[in-house]
Amino acid sequence: MGDAEGPRPESLAEAFETLVDLRQEGLIRNLGVSNVTAEQVAEARGIAPIVCVQNMYNLAHRHDDDLIDRLATDGIAYVPFFPLGGFTPLQSEALSGVAARLRATPMSVALAWLLRCSPNILLIPGTSSTAHLHENIAGAGLSLSNEDAAELDGIGH
Repeated sequence: MGDAEGPRPESLAEAFETLVDLRQEGLIRNLGVSNVTAEQVAEARGIAPIVCVQNMYNLAHRHDDDLIDRLATDGIAYVPFFPLGGFTPLQSEALSGVAARLRATPMSVALAWLLRCSPNILLIPGTSSTAHLHENIAGAGLSLSNEDAAELDGIGH
């Protein structure tokens, strides 16, 4: 519903109802919303069940913490777009420090942090090379300690 600057606080009913119609015609199996506010998620859910919300979210952009928790309670997936920062990759001393301690790359650590945030996080990090693909996969295998996670949590606050 939004643009590159984030969600626009307007009704999504007309557009979402079109998707509901397409689902009733058998052209869409499940419904989700993207780049939306918590209020728009509630509006969509009042029209039809959704299975996924996709919003910008990463270590530095944490505006959806409460929404992710509510969605997890209801079994709805949350897909963070720009999980590694987008066009400007995430950089911070805390991220680099945790990565060095774990002998991992900062991007692997950032993905591990996202996976640790909530069981409903569904990661689809993009990649432009085999090396980045290996970094992405490594993130799924990292275990962050509570101390590491707390240090990383400080980045977005």
